[in-house]
Amino acid sequence: MDIRKVKKLIELLEASDVAEIEIKEGEEAVRISRSPTVVAPTAQYQAMPAAAPLTAPAASIAEAPVTQGTAIQSPMVGSFYRAPSPSSPPFVEVGTHVKVGDVVCIVEAMKMMNQIEADHSGVVEAILVEDGEPVEFDQPLMTIV
Repeated sequence: MDIRKVKKLIELLEASDVAEIEIKEGEEAVRISRSPTVVAPTAQYQAMPAAAPLTAPAASIAEAPVTQGTAIQSPMVGSFYRAPSPSSPPFVEVGTHVKVGDVVCIVEAMKMMNQIEADHSGVVEAILVEDGEPVEFDQPLMTIV
């Protein structure tokens, strides 16, 4: 199968809601999937000792910022960016006055830069995500009071 056809299939899969596609042409076949396939562990991996469970130190819980404002939440899964480009200043800082419709950040999803706008007016109280970090759907990004 031609590599260009495989690349085109990958692009089609990324642009759709389909999770997996399998194409057969004669004796050749290709399966493309969004989720990784689960592979049974081999004996060498089973012989390794189990890692100790990770526990968060008690101090990190106390360091979480206490916020009083209304959160602006991520409308999608992606990467959070405070500025339109690495060399540009951030859209907002803590203490910035914003009004409804002002762009406050960007969430990149599938190579698309999605501008996130303030849904209410106020002052930015806290920015809860570091620049470049991955974010989840409905994760609070910042608070406005």
